[in-house]
Amino acid sequence: MDDLSEFAKQLEASCSHLYVSAEISLGELTVTTGREHIVALLFHLRDDVQFKFVCLLDICGVDWPERPERFEVVYHLLSPSLNQRIRLKLSTDEQGPVPSACAVYPAADWYEREAWDMYGILFEGHPDLRRLLTDYGFEGHPLRKDFPLTGYVEVRYDDNQKRVIYEPVELRQEYRHFDFLSPWEGTDYVLPGDEKTTGK
Repeated sequence: MDDLSEFAKQLEASCSHLYVSAEISLGELTVTTGREHIVALLFHLRDDVQFKFVCLLDICGVDWPERPERFEVVYHLLSPSLNQRIRLKLSTDEQGPVPSACAVYPAADWYEREAWDMYGILFEGHPDLRRLLTDYGFEGHPLRKDFPLTGYVEVRYDDNQKRVIYEPVELRQEYRHFDFLSPWEGTDYVLPGDEKTTGK
């Protein structure tokens, strides 16, 4: 924890104007910044000799539908030479684009495409922002918390027709009623097969 505290102090001394807050929680440093500063902060963390965060591990989205800026974009970086990790996060809404990190880390390409596909987060300046995990004609963004669980079509490859087909979503398992009774107290009804033990 002391190393992380020293690291946070170095960060504050070198680029405090590029972020809003830095917090150490559960053994990890999380830095909150704004959309307008994310690219400059990423460049600084990558190129400054005291940080050397040369590896982008992940970019992911988080949906908070009750907030005015409902999405958080979270970046995880690694500095192999310092054996340190850092998390950056920023907030945005459905219309506000986030500057693309592809100019800093080429690996950001598919991470940003995934965040666009799953959440609808826009990345300004991305070279090829299109769907990655869903079909090109897919409507909506499936990891949004307000995305409906039914009522859409699913896409699958039909081996008989030798092509991709669309069909309504179908639940393969029939609906079951669960009684949620304690296994230690037993049930108040006869289970199939129990009649054999009573001698009836």
